[in-house]
Amino acid sequence: MLKIVSVIKRRPDLTFEQFIEHWQQRHPAFVTQLPGLRRYIQNPAVPHPRRTWPWDGMAELWFDDMRAIKLAFESPAADRMREDEQNFIGEQQWFIATEHPIELEMS
Repeated sequence: MLKIVSVIKRRPDLTFEQFIEHWQQRHPAFVTQLPGLRRYIQNPAVPHPRRTWPWDGMAELWFDDMRAIKLAFESPAADRMREDEQNFIGEQQWFIATEHPIELEMS
């Protein structure tokens, strides 16, 4: 299983609340249409009283393998998703990752 990890910053003309509303209420309709998508997780930043985070959130898009990612992002659904991203994302960085869970020892 592979995932795309994407950190995103809102458009400068949007409040954090407007950004979250679009990301959580409107954008999933586009992302969930990607062929081969296995899981979609949004991780919005938690506002901090004395600090401004460099990113407003992180998303995870899970796929079976590199071929599935390629097919998804060459699809018309990906074009529609990228078009919607212009409505709320100002900056985005991403990479493809695997997951390596670490077992915690409970005392």
